[in-house]
Amino acid sequence: MKIAPLHPDSTECDHAVSPSGKPRDLASGCVGRRSYAVVCSACGLVGDPHSLGVLAEPAQTRHRDSHKTTLVPATR
Repeated sequence: MKIAPLHPDSTECDHAVSPSGKPRDLASGCVGRRSYAVVCSACGLVGDPHSLGVLAEPAQTRHRDSHKTTLVPATR
């Protein structure tokens, strides 16, 4: 499960960017990052994108916790 940075058209951004979200290499074709989405390998996109990566972390934790199974005591 990861938090993926997204371009304004909702495609994943893997370009080097400055802290402002603008591309470091203008020749890369990157238009900058607009939002961050939680992406689960089993479920795909989880919820709505967030404006900051740190705002996506609680959603990532909640979704990860939803996959955990609770331990059931053994019966004899």
